[in-house]
Amino acid sequence: MAETKLYGNKLIPSLSSLPSSTTLRRHVAPFPSLVSFNTPKPPRLRVLSMAIKRSPKRLKYSAPRFTKEGGMLYVEVDELGADTWKLEPVIELLKQGAVGVIPTDTVYAIVCDSKSNSAIERLRRIKNIEPSKPLSILCCSLRDIDTYTTGFPSGDGQGHADIFRAVKHCLPGPYTFILTASKELPKQCVRYGTKTAKYASRKKVGVRMPDDAICQAILEKINAPLISTSVRSPKENEWMVDPVVIADIYGPEGLDFIVDGGVRVADPSTVVDMTGSYPKITRLGKGPKLHWMVAEDDDESAFYVEDLMPSATS
Repeated sequence: MAETKLYGNKLIPSLSSLPSSTTLRRHVAPFPSLVSFNTPKPPRLRVLSMAIKRSPKRLKYSAPRFTKEGGMLYVEVDELGADTWKLEPVIELLKQGAVGVIPTDTVYAIVCDSKSNSAIERLRRIKNIEPSKPLSILCCSLRDIDTYTTGFPSGDGQGHADIFRAVKHCLPGPYTFILTASKELPKQCVRYGTKTAKYASRKKVGVRMPDDAICQAILEKINAPLISTSVRSPKENEWMVDPVVIADIYGPEGLDFIVDGGVRVADPSTVVDMTGSYPKITRLGKGPKLHWMVAEDDDESAFYVEDLMPSATS
């Protein structure tokens, strides 16, 4: 694997060539747009060809551009998580209120620390999300879900099926579950059932536990949920799955870092609303429809609680 990258006319070492103890610092002058490292200069440097496996029409995106003042950190990580030590500077940036892009088991996501109100507001500005629009949270464990939501519905004889056992079988996985938010979740993340807060009866939030080694490593290291929104093209409104293209489009908008886990497939998560009488699929994506889920075009009157109740082997 090559050990250097070429940005402009300067050679800098790749993160993959540095030991885990290497510290990062940012140039102030004379090259404020570069990220540099406190490490001895190698005796010889080799240039990595950035155009490998790129289609000709996208060669202009072959090298992420560091146009943001102070630089933008770009980290390439093995998609199977074999070198997650490279994520340490990303974790530090997140704790300091940074906004960046990470891979999930579906598409790439723009994320920030759930405890940083200023980071949440900046994430909305970067993605151009209205304050009334909901944001999702990425969780590392079911315990996090219990903390930041009221949990999954349990059997109560009023039409709610006890599906917690079934949910455990599909998490981590490519599902977003809409749940009722708890008071622990920042107000910037939730949406109201009506436009007027005075008459809002519930606050809802989308919850994800991605089955992705890189994403799970970040969540484990930061030990807290991340606010998340999927990366779409600002103009075409299509999923963006190539991290170097994301860097080119969203880098100038104010991203602090990008974690490159390879090109993904444009297949978003399946969204399941758990706040109604039945678990209803509002968007069918990568996650398959399970027997205890109701599709939007299904006739709900044909279902009974017993039909949706997961068995011990589900």
